[in-house]
Amino acid sequence: MAGKKDNPVNTTTMTNTRMFLVMLWGAIFRRRGRAVMAVIASTVGAATLFCLAATCIAVPQRMSEEMRSYGANLIVTPIEDGNGKTGIGQAMVKHTTEMVRAKGTAAYATYRYENVRVNASSYVLAGVNPTQVRNLNHHWNVNGAWPEAGSVMVGRDVADAMGLTVGSRITIGYRAADNTGAPKPRMASSVSNDSGSMLGTGGTEFRVSGIVDTGGSEDAIIYALASDVDNLAGGTRGVDVIEYSSGAADVSQVVRSINDMTSMHVRAQQVTKITSSDTRIITMLRTLFWMVSFVVLALTLVGVSTTISSIVAQRRNEIGLRKALGASAGSIGAEFYVESALYGLIGGLLGTAIGHLLARLLTSAVFGRTLGIDWPLAVGSLALSVIVAVLASVSPVRRASRIDPAVVLREE
Repeated sequence: MAGKKDNPVNTTTMTNTRMFLVMLWGAIFRRRGRAVMAVIASTVGAATLFCLAATCIAVPQRMSEEMRSYGANLIVTPIEDGNGKTGIGQAMVKHTTEMVRAKGTAAYATYRYENVRVNASSYVLAGVNPTQVRNLNHHWNVNGAWPEAGSVMVGRDVADAMGLTVGSRITIGYRAADNTGAPKPRMASSVSNDSGSMLGTGGTEFRVSGIVDTGGSEDAIIYALASDVDNLAGGTRGVDVIEYSSGAADVSQVVRSINDMTSMHVRAQQVTKITSSDTRIITMLRTLFWMVSFVVLALTLVGVSTTISSIVAQRRNEIGLRKALGASAGSIGAEFYVESALYGLIGGLLGTAIGHLLARLLTSAVFGRTLGIDWPLAVGSLALSVIVAVLASVSPVRRASRIDPAVVLREE
């Protein structure tokens, strides 16, 4: 039985492919200096873009976390029903927190406010969970310790007004008649010199465990454990404010979802001072990223295009001879495109690796955190390097296709 004969079409295809690869390798090897310049241009572009992109993804995320540590970006308060001072019960606190955390991570703290008297002057006493408040407000500067059972932490304004220091003792008096209205707004002035209805010196004695200095309205408030405030005021009517530091992408959507639940009898609102600053900083960073990326892309295109143009100029005689022997402009162009794509691929691999190392060093030095490899971003960086290299070779390839073999041979 006669053996199978090779398919002429397959043999011809293999021969043409082998010849194409041999010519491509020869072109690169003979002009190693130019090839290295093209690879360097692609490497620098890929490294810069990957480092910027990786940092631009990590930094806004970290910036949001840092901004959220400077206070709440969402507050929830009870809706008054006209029957005097009401609060938010623990069940509602839990339900509201679940709704907020459904849209993203969130730290929170609850506050119960009561009007009290110290040395015949009116102040606001806040019942808090110190751990919650400390986790929510990292910027609070506390001299001494946070409140414990039987002790209070006073704001700097309160301490200055009464000459208090850490270890001082104060007597806090509570009277229900002073707390029949709506809860005291947290951002309102909390100190009053009204002595028209003096309470005298009666009340509960507390030790000053610490003095908080924030530079804001918090400095005019006295802070105690929620349980101590419940004991002082009598009863557990609930809290007046829930503050959230929400990591949701759209805090306004969280606000709408809470406010749409009319049966909850609470009202949510954004703290625009925090959310607007967060959004503005992230927008500025992203704008800067796109501007720098555009410049880097343009420089990479110019660098690779210049290198390919130089290669075309050096191979002008070779291109003219090949066209005279029957090579098509398409086959010559394909060789240059593949050569450029190879430069882009090598440069993209090196640049992505270097860019990742630079991004890791940057995030570690600035934010003290480790940056993992973002594989989709790495693949995108590699693909972009190849595309940019191919696009950069379009103009030189067009010039190569217009070379007249008759003119080249006559010059020879």
